[in-house]
Amino acid sequence: MTTLLKILLADDDLKYSILLKKFLEKEGYEVTYTGNGTMALEQFLVVKPNLVLLDINMPGKNGFEVAEKIRELDHNVLIFFLSDRSDKNDRLMGFSVKGNDYLAKPFYPEELLARIRERFDQNLSMGTGDEPYSFGNTYFNYATNEIRTGNSKTLITSRQADILRLLVRNLNKAVDRNVILDLIWGNNSYANSLALNVQITYLRRALKMDLSVGIVSFTKKGYMLKG
Repeated sequence: MTTLLKILLADDDLKYSILLKKFLEKEGYEVTYTGNGTMALEQFLVVKPNLVLLDINMPGKNGFEVAEKIRELDHNVLIFFLSDRSDKNDRLMGFSVKGNDYLAKPFYPEELLARIRERFDQNLSMGTGDEPYSFGNTYFNYATNEIRTGNSKTLITSRQADILRLLVRNLNKAVDRNVILDLIWGNNSYANSLALNVQITYLRRALKMDLSVGIVSFTKKGYMLKG
C-alpha cells in the first residue's frame, strides 16, 4: 500500500477485535480500537479515520447511534458495519443511517480486506477534481454533496452522491443496476438491491426542483439520468 489509511474499529468483543486489528495492521493499515460506542465517537474526533468499522451491540452507544453522530460530523468517511445481526431489517437500518457496507459475522478477514481495497481503489480512481457537474438546470458538487437548482440547495449523503455521479457520468444512458451495486456497494446482494431502491427515491426528491431532469427506472435493469 502506498498510502497509510487510518481505521477506527469499535467492537466490544475484545478477543475478536484484537485478532482483526492485528490482521489489518499486517496489511499496512493504522488501526485504533475501542470497545465502547461513546468512546468511539470521542476517538473519531481524535483519530480522524478514513474508515470506521462498527459493531452494532456495544455499551455506551450502539453502532447505529454512533454512525448517525459520525454522519453529522463527516459526510465522506466510510462506515462499515460488522455484526452478528444478519436480519434484513438490521442491514437496511445500517444503510438508512448512511453506512457504506454491512458484513454479517462470521466472515473471513480477507473478505473485509477485499471490500476495503475495492472502496479505496474506487475512490482514488474516481478522483476529486471533477466537480461541479452540470445537467439540466442543476449543478452538483460531488466534493460537498451539494445539489443546487436556482436558489434551491439540497445536501445529499455520500452514498447518494456516489450514485448520482455515476448517473451523471452516463447522462441520458441507462446504467445497469448490477453495475451500480458492484461499484457503490461492492456486491449485488438482495439487501443492497433494496437499499439502492431507497437511495434512488431520495435522489429523486433531491432533484425535484429541476423539472428538466429526472431519474428513469428500467424494470429489473437499471436507471438513467435524463437531462
